[in-house]
Amino acid sequence: MKTKASKPLPWGGVGVGISLFALLFLLCTMGAQAQLKRPDTFHEKYQLKEVVVMSRHNIRSPLTSGGAAYMRVTPNQWFQWSSPSSQLSLRGGILETEMGQFFRKWVVSEGLLPDNYRPEGDEVLFYANSRQRTFATAKYFSAGFLPFANVEITHKYDEDKMDPMFTAQFTKMNPAYRQQVLNELQAMHGGPSNWMASVQPTLTLIEEILDMAHSPAAKNDTLHFRYDDTTFKIEKGDELRMTGGYTLANSVADALVLQNYESESMAAFGHELTTEQWRAICGVKEVYDGLLFTSHSAAVNLAYPLVSRIREELQRTDRKFMFLCGHDSNLASIGAALRLNYPETENALELHTPIGSKLVFEKWSDGNDDYVAVNLVYAALSQMHRRTLLSAEVPPIVLPVTIEGLTANGDGLYRLADLDARIGEAMSEYDAIADEPTAVNAVRQPDRKSQSSAVYNLQGQRLDAPRHGVNIIGGEKVVNR
Repeated sequence: MKTKASKPLPWGGVGVGISLFALLFLLCTMGAQAQLKRPDTFHEKYQLKEVVVMSRHNIRSPLTSGGAAYMRVTPNQWFQWSSPSSQLSLRGGILETEMGQFFRKWVVSEGLLPDNYRPEGDEVLFYANSRQRTFATAKYFSAGFLPFANVEITHKYDEDKMDPMFTAQFTKMNPAYRQQVLNELQAMHGGPSNWMASVQPTLTLIEEILDMAHSPAAKNDTLHFRYDDTTFKIEKGDELRMTGGYTLANSVADALVLQNYESESMAAFGHELTTEQWRAICGVKEVYDGLLFTSHSAAVNLAYPLVSRIREELQRTDRKFMFLCGHDSNLASIGAALRLNYPETENALELHTPIGSKLVFEKWSDGNDDYVAVNLVYAALSQMHRRTLLSAEVPPIVLPVTIEGLTANGDGLYRLADLDARIGEAMSEYDAIADEPTAVNAVRQPDRKSQSSAVYNLQGQRLDAPRHGVNIIGGEKVVNR
């Protein structure tokens, strides 16, 4: 089948030249090496004690298929995905295995683990959400990371059931708190309407790329992306929900970016796009995720199970490597809860937490005190397209993550005690949220049948019996008074 000829776009759509793309790749990998190859003087002072990785799943197919809304807004044929709806793609599995191999070489070079290591006791733990794309991401990473071991991936529930540990949902609610979250949303970038309006040129660009005017949806008068009908729902037992036309723009932007990754092409339906235009398309998603997951008041509630688990892991002395696998919502809410400053990405389409990216906490010791380096690690766009084999010589992108209000030492490390205090502050903010019984939504009282099911706390830890407050029993939230 012949491909369409590239069409010029009114926003200056010109393909990125391969020489420029190669130059960007070279510059970015040089920066990554500077972060990875610490000088001998550093290693004379510090020893790596533990690594905690909070990973976003790798490339997946769009979340819905068949008669999905994103398919009805264009007369063009979407990419033929290599996996069913919402599941990890074949390319995603390959890329994650390569990332696991890179991490293996790195921890071996640092003396944390021996090569071809077989885990003993609790030294290594892989814990993933029970969605197929997160479980499979952890499995592929483990295959590259520990190829001589058949690592068990811990997950709590049946396939594609959300684990509360990774569900960015409210577990406490009251009217004053709900209003506080709404006030923060209104303060972000001039308010939701203004922030969504700022991407109007990109929405128009997407409509042109899709040929939306001639799509099946156009027959139902869906000729443009709307955002003037946006509403928010903030309820206990659920994520912060957005309804209205902007949700369609988000799902279409998501599908376009996934098609870019899978097709190895900077074109979309025959339109050659620049890297800047692709990043603008990702900016549509950035607005959506930012509103739902990055207000601090909401994040301390949404991310509580994960931030408390990360704190527990960093306090352990018997663990050497911990791999958590969830979603972009997890990275966004953890960052907002702990006031982490994610760097703007390089050689990537997504602006802050690219698909497959890892938030990495490295625990170092100088023999007297413990320190933490926090980095964002992800495959460059060119590496994703080419399925580049990653190594110390050809590393992924590694960018430092700073922590608002904390000062790193001259070696780029934060005192673990300072980070622990920051996590403690976020947990205390959560504890201070009054939970009104009348606000209970999707949380039921325990019954005899559920009492016999497996019991977990909100951090995903197995309990012998339900405790006072909210427990996870039989995969559901249960309030025990």
